[in-house]
Amino acid sequence: MIVHDEQNGLFTLHTKNTTYQMKVDKYNILLHTYYGPRLGDADLSRLIRYADRGFSPNPGEAGHCRTYSLDTLPQEYSTSGAGDFRLPSLELELPDGSHVTELRYTGFRRVEGKYVIEGLPAFFGDGGETLVLLLEDAAAKVAVELCYGVFEDYDLITRAARIINLGPETIEICRAASLCLDFPAADMDYISFNGRHAMERCMDRSPLRPGVQSVGSVRGTSSHQHNPFVMLCSRDAGEEHGLCYGAMLLYSGNFEAGVERSQFETCRLVMGINPYHFRYSIRPGKGFTTPEAALVFSNCGFGNMSRQFHRAIMEHLRRDNRPGRKPVLVNSWEAAYFDFDSEKLLELAGQAAELGIELFVLDDGWFGRRNSDLGGLGDWWVNREKLPGGLEALVPKINALGMEFGLWIEPEMVSEDSELYRQHPDWVLCTPGREPVRGRSQLVLDFTREEVRDHIYREISRVLSSANISYLKWDMNRSLTQVWSAGLPAQRQGEVYHRYVLGVYELLERFHRDYPGILIEGCSGGGGRFDAGMLYYTPQIWCSDNTDAIDRLSIQYGTSFAYPPCTMGAHVSAVPNEINRRSTPLETRGTVAMAGVFGYEMDLCKTSPEEREIIARQICRYKEWWDLVEQGDYYRLSTPGEAFTAWAHISRDKRRALVSLVTGPTHAAPPFMNLRISGLEPGLNYRINGAESFPGDLLMYAGYPLPLLLGDYQSMQLYMEAE
Repeated sequence: MIVHDEQNGLFTLHTKNTTYQMKVDKYNILLHTYYGPRLGDADLSRLIRYADRGFSPNPGEAGHCRTYSLDTLPQEYSTSGAGDFRLPSLELELPDGSHVTELRYTGFRRVEGKYVIEGLPAFFGDGGETLVLLLEDAAAKVAVELCYGVFEDYDLITRAARIINLGPETIEICRAASLCLDFPAADMDYISFNGRHAMERCMDRSPLRPGVQSVGSVRGTSSHQHNPFVMLCSRDAGEEHGLCYGAMLLYSGNFEAGVERSQFETCRLVMGINPYHFRYSIRPGKGFTTPEAALVFSNCGFGNMSRQFHRAIMEHLRRDNRPGRKPVLVNSWEAAYFDFDSEKLLELAGQAAELGIELFVLDDGWFGRRNSDLGGLGDWWVNREKLPGGLEALVPKINALGMEFGLWIEPEMVSEDSELYRQHPDWVLCTPGREPVRGRSQLVLDFTREEVRDHIYREISRVLSSANISYLKWDMNRSLTQVWSAGLPAQRQGEVYHRYVLGVYELLERFHRDYPGILIEGCSGGGGRFDAGMLYYTPQIWCSDNTDAIDRLSIQYGTSFAYPPCTMGAHVSAVPNEINRRSTPLETRGTVAMAGVFGYEMDLCKTSPEEREIIARQICRYKEWWDLVEQGDYYRLSTPGEAFTAWAHISRDKRRALVSLVTGPTHAAPPFMNLRISGLEPGLNYRINGAESFPGDLLMYAGYPLPLLLGDYQSMQLYMEAE
């Protein structure tokens, strides 16, 4: 709900449980007054205090009033060069070479329904509302439209900004954030989700310190190293208590999320495109729109915040071409790598079909002269030496086994040893006169250029039209370097990083539109581009190249703070694990993989009769419980690294639940433990695994008595149904 108090210059955004308020003050500066638990419509600017602060200058409108300074006021969209020395939201280079911007409020629009952003992902839904606040710098001839979307039932507020050139000359954007959020106090913790390839999104929590703390990426993608989702919370906050602010950027390129604790013990969070090598030209009459940012506040801990994000993503961001249960898949990579032919693939598929697997995915090596990672990328035609008769001959045989068929692709990349590169060496990102910088022996195609995207679309479309293909795994296996495009003049090379992301989105949108029956799973060496922007185009993402069950506990735990389980690709693989050589029980690997979109990444031809029995049982369980995993509410019941790691998927009506638990390394004489199961209905009785029943309040507050699970990395699952 959006409330406008014209007399007091107030704009108040209400969701079911939260309030967000702004005020236009006497100098037409847009101040931020409050964000937190839901309140009435009172003027909360009374919380803002004024004082004469040394070295905090005063804007021109304030005259000689030394108690009014932008350096101390909470602002809705901060600027640079005009007396606020904290993190800026906007920095422009004007035609006269100055970097000064002074925005003043000029008006507003209120729109039914949620705003959309052309060419960029955004939350959608007819039930939302939009507030657009209009700001202008008359001297610079620049306008800014601040867009706010309100999803009342999800406690979700979205933000984006549009910068418009009103003058007769081109201006340059040096920084344009999506989100600025000022807090009146700095006694909070900053939480980010960091890591590396094969160990992504590990939670890091630290108290705010004086100065700036930030995470971000300059790799051209959101990256394995840092995720475009951060949290600020009270020092005592936990899963079920404390104040918590979650901020998410719907963007898959370079980003920055910085929080500054000021000299006066306030703090500011600024989130948006990373200003590294970013310089965007706006011609007269044109504009630039930032990616969308999304906020959720919870005053009852992390769990509630996560579930609000999960529901909003599931219902108002993912555009799932294939709603409902996803087919259980097997991927050919760890079974065959580049060494396969039709006969070997059919043998793998036959073994999978017998176990109840429903989708066979042919990974890398099916195209061009692709016999290693040294060549072939970019040549999207079927290798008929490996696959005589092409996919036209192979796929019907897979379908005849009762299975669907999927393919791995890496459309953004090219090998130097490829026909595409030999014909179009200028189609890659590479600075002139230099040897190329390679990653995984490959170069990056210049997706800023329409002719490059059109070529890739035509080639892959030809493949998709040749056979009954229902799934694509869209991979991206290196970071961007030598980011220079032959398609742009020198003065516009600062646009390349952003235009590259727009190009990826444009191509994904075309496939989404033209092949509505195909499920696209995102991937970037696993979780290198696991962000809300990609989820708009790919409803699930390969969570990590690391399939070790124990490492996955931490990876999936960190991922769950922002992203729902139905977005996490999670597979059972062979042991010792390919990444870290650890061995874990097959039952445990299945339990962990069943916390996401379930599948297998192993050579099923090498499994024993006992293993095949376990696999068949796992598949049956997943098919029975899938709706809890993909549609239910998610509860983190413990932290990885404790004696056990536990989580629960609970139906929205709280009548069914799936509780999963994995132990750590075993020790002699372990203590007896009870597992407290959050999220149940206290007044219901729950029958567990078809046997004994327990009252919901007992399970929530006293706990379920855990049996002694001896041996390293054991697991158990409790299926609970209300009587």
